[in-house]
Parts: sequence; C-alpha cells; structure tokens
Amino acid sequence: MARIVMKFGGTSMAGTERIRRVANIVRKQAAGGNEVAVVVSAMAGETDRLVNFCREANALYDPAEYDVVVASGEQVTSGLLALTLQSLGCKARSWLGWQLPVRTVEAHAKARVDSIDGEALAKSMAEGEIAVIPGFQGVSDEGRITTMGRGGSDTSAVAVAAAVKADRCDIYTDVDGVYTTDPRIVAKARKLKAVTYEEMLELASVGAKVLQTRSVGLAMKEGVRVQVLSSFVGDDAVPADELPGTMIVSEEEMDELVEKGEVERQHVTGIAHDKNEAKIILTRVPDKPGAVAHIFEPLAAASINVDMIIQNVGRDKGETDVTFTVPQADLARAQALLEDKREDIGFNRIITDSQIAKISVVGVGMKSHAGVAATMFKALADRGINIQAITTSEIKVSVMIDEDETELAVRVLHTAYGLDAADEAA
Repeated sequence: MARIVMKFGGTSMAGTERIRRVANIVRKQAAGGNEVAVVVSAMAGETDRLVNFCREANALYDPAEYDVVVASGEQVTSGLLALTLQSLGCKARSWLGWQLPVRTVEAHAKARVDSIDGEALAKSMAEGEIAVIPGFQGVSDEGRITTMGRGGSDTSAVAVAAAVKADRCDIYTDVDGVYTTDPRIVAKARKLKAVTYEEMLELASVGAKVLQTRSVGLAMKEGVRVQVLSSFVGDDAVPADELPGTMIVSEEEMDELVEKGEVERQHVTGIAHDKNEAKIILTRVPDKPGAVAHIFEPLAAASINVDMIIQNVGRDKGETDVTFTVPQADLARAQALLEDKREDIGFNRIITDSQIAKISVVGVGMKSHAGVAATMFKALADRGINIQAITTSEIKVSVMIDEDETELAVRVLHTAYGLDAADEAA
C-alpha cells in the first residue's frame, strides 16, 4: 500500500466525460489499497475566461479580488470530481485551500506555499476517503484567498505530497512524459525515462511547459518523487507504476539508474524555448555605482522577474546601455515603473521588443564536459541565426533570438546535440 497524490491538469478536467475518465483512474488507484489525494486544475480555458472577466470589470484590477475570481475555476472541478467519485461508489470529499489550510506568502496572483497542515488530510486518507483538492489556491495570513500563478496546481500537488509524506506525486497531463524538446516542433523528440530535479528545474524555468518551476524546486527541497504521465491512456488505465512516464529524481537516484543501464547519460538532456519574453533596453544609463540597483529595485518590489541582463562596456562619457528581459505579460507594467523612476535612474530612452524568444540547452553533463556552448553557437551561426544575448548557469546555456527563428533554432540544436530519435527502420 502506498500514499499517492495525483494531479490532473485542465485538459484532463475539460468536461464531465473527461472528469469521469479521471474518476476511473483515481478509483483504480484507491481500489489497489492505496491512500489517495487528488489535486485538480480548472477546466481547460476556464482560467482565461475568468481573467478576461476581471479585465472587463476593471483594467487596473485589485490583485486580491482577481484571486477570488480566478480561484473559483478549481473549486468547481474539485466539487465535480468528488461528486463523480461518489457516483462510482467511492468515499470522497473536497477540501478547499482555506479548509486544509494551504498557507501562502508574498504577492497575490504569484503566491508561494508557506505551509500546509496535513494532519486532518492524512487522517481522512488513512480512513479510506479520497481527498479532492483544488490546486492553484491558498489563503494568506490576512485570511484572503490567494492564487499561485500559471501552473500553480503542480505546486499545490507537490506541497500536499510533502505535507502528507506521500510516497509519490503523479502529475497527469496531456503529454505522456518529459521530452528532449517539444515534439510538436521536432518529430524526432524522445521521451526521457528520468531527469534530475536540477535539470527539470532549469527546463521548467526556460520554457518547458510540463511542470511549473516552483513545483520542481519544492519537490527538490522536500525530496518528493514526481512522475509525469498522461491521463489519456484509455478507459482501463493501468496503475502509474506500470506506465512509461518520466520520473523526476535526485542525482543520486539518476546515477543508480545509469549504473543499472536503465538510463543513458548525455551531455545535454533537452532543448527548451520560451516566446513569452520581452526585451527592454535603457540607453545612456550613468556608469556609476548604484545605477543598476535603481533599475531593478522597483521591478523587484513589483514582483516582476528579470531574466537575461546585459550591461555594455561604459562609454567615454560615463554612460552605458542596460538590456534585460521580463515576462511579456509584465512589459507594460515594467515600462511604466521605469518611466516613473526615470529621474532616479537617469536613462535617456526605453526601447522595447516583444518579438523575441529564449532558446536553452540543459543537461547536468555540462558540469563535466566542455564545448556545449561552442556547439550551440556554431550550430546557430551555420543557419544564420543571430544571437542577441547569452546567459549561462552550471547546467544551462540560454540565448535570445528573433521570435521568427524559434522553431528552426530548436530543430537545429536538437540535431546538433544528437538528441534526435533513431528512425523506426533503423
């Protein structure tokens, strides 16, 4: 018997027929004697619909009230799944974020899980009750409903798994695992049997849409074993242990899998892309101590994430240009904040560009193998793709390019690193 947290995304919950399919998958896990909790997302498209309502009501909406509206999508699906499980003869109930409670901190719409009191939930599960929990939502210290940003249900699921000390957290989605890149762009993309927390954290942070970045970071911190698999596996779904999904594991477990010959270690694990970035250039910034701090302090205070940063070499007149990227959704707000601080910062002009993309190569093998970046730069240069900015970490190299060249760059790099699956004939 195992204690399992299962999470189902929006496409899995899109309509009563799919909810019934999910209920059958959950029932099968519970019928095997497992203690089960389920975390659900809103129906596909529902959160976007609710966000549009907020914008129509007030373009400069209050984030606290925004959270009240958008959190309702998950509340609906949690209740519907509990009802469906009951109709199948299962003992089930829904638990809203404030009932557990899921305590969160920081900004509305971007809240972080602080703690979950798993005692009542674990007791309910031990008594054979299937707990159905709306993902994405929690409660602040002030007692207000909060939401965790796009993909927040993944984080909810991992946090619940940590709180009840689950043996595994199964993330069911519309893909059947983590691939070397987006299979819609590269037909020869390969599904990975396992990736490390560190690799998945980088892949998620640079555009891989399989898991939310925070969920991976939390899984790594709490040591939660995460499995990514598809909920679209036929009416008679087999138990998760028998499905060829992708396990997110520690480096130690990955080394064991490599030693057993179950996983092949490569220098580069995957190629990710992200078109949701925007570039900001501030021209003629004073080249003196504190100038850059004046740029990024107001953005940090507004919870706007800054990614790539480039400061050009100072000119003779003591001025420099500073280039950086922010999420596209935050571009207008970032621009307004910087205009407000123009006098403090002392820049001349703001130049923006939202037609850019970030392409990243990720792999723990980079730690011990030189030449990964050089291969990337040469492969892109050979196809005439211009690099506008570069950032690196221990296991990642990212470049900024024109958005129009995204798909070409992904295909070129996937081939350059030998990630293409072998032809079936071979």
